[in-house]
Amino acid sequence: MATAGLLAAVTAVTMGAVAASAGGPRPPATQDQSLRALAARNGLSFGTAVDAAAYTDAADPQYKVMVDGQFSTVTAENAMKWESLEPTRGTYDWAAADAFVAAAEQHHQLVRGHVLAWYSQLPGWLSTAIQDGTIDGPQLRALLKQHITDVVTHFRGRIWQWDVVNEAVSDPWETPSAIHLGGNTGSLKQKFADLLGPGYLADAFRWARAADAKALLFYNDYNIEAFGDGGPGDKTQFVYDMVKKLRAQGVPIDGVGSQGHLSTQYGNYDVFQVADAMQRFTDLGLAVALTEVDARSLMKDAKDPTLAAAGADLNARDQASAYNYHVLLQACLMNRHCLSFTVWGFTDKHSWIPNWFKDPPEGAGNLWDANYQPKKSLRTVQGDLAAAGPPLVQPRIPQRPRR
Repeated sequence: MATAGLLAAVTAVTMGAVAASAGGPRPPATQDQSLRALAARNGLSFGTAVDAAAYTDAADPQYKVMVDGQFSTVTAENAMKWESLEPTRGTYDWAAADAFVAAAEQHHQLVRGHVLAWYSQLPGWLSTAIQDGTIDGPQLRALLKQHITDVVTHFRGRIWQWDVVNEAVSDPWETPSAIHLGGNTGSLKQKFADLLGPGYLADAFRWARAADAKALLFYNDYNIEAFGDGGPGDKTQFVYDMVKKLRAQGVPIDGVGSQGHLSTQYGNYDVFQVADAMQRFTDLGLAVALTEVDARSLMKDAKDPTLAAAGADLNARDQASAYNYHVLLQACLMNRHCLSFTVWGFTDKHSWIPNWFKDPPEGAGNLWDANYQPKKSLRTVQGDLAAAGPPLVQPRIPQRPRR
């Protein structure tokens, strides 16, 4: 695989940055080394989602410098989604996505393709047709097949991992509460699932494999970092059973992506809970990856969002955020089939969190602050990567795409 060769080359180059040769010059201090160099010691790819507007903003050159230098894999935040690629039915706009992939190749970075089949961020012409009922199941299925085939073919040989199906299942707070394909009754998410039928997941992977024999194909979702009680409200259990069935059917699914969107106001997990979930998925013969990691916090007083948070609370939240990064990274490092650890943005200056979590306001979920200054989360990640090694942490096991 070309991508495997690229990863090997990146690993070979970057390992010299962390290991001093006998009698040679001292390497840079750990905190001054890039995340890609530190992660390469174990064959792990460390990535970020990339905001295309920020990347090309001449008024903010630091963003591009850090994307190019810190990370060994990149994910387009929006440029490869259906609404961006086909804003007008039948007419593709590849410009932004092509520029993104070309920049990644120029900087010897692997690309995670995001995303092929997802109910959200559809082009307006399609979401409107689903909502008003002017499109039926066979028509939507044909459109999805064409979309996956066109997009994967366009980027064939240039994508390391594809998020083939994204967030296909419900959450326990939706109606009905038992986890199922779709979401709230009557929602776009549920209509999307109902029109396509349960077999669309298997077909989406088959269509993607037919278009690219070498890309790794992933199912991607949030809130699947650890198993619950195994009951009808356990989302991780539902996803596990779903991908186990796909594997048994011979569907060419290669991995499961756990997004890793965490918040310090909740209890969350310990290292071994996350490691156990990863192990169960890899025991099915699947790779795993952390695909969209951040750890946000409440920005106001927890009891009264009209009041500023106390300094002591902000300090505690800062440390809790660092702990959440630590838990996810340590669990990934402990599993040799965990191929990549991707953060969903790296600076609070360009973060999706404040725009999405407004009531109450949340933020401060990234490794660097809004002024590109390192946070405790970054130092924790750097320390974990620097300390990781044999016998407990071994190099990644390369994955071969399933036919």
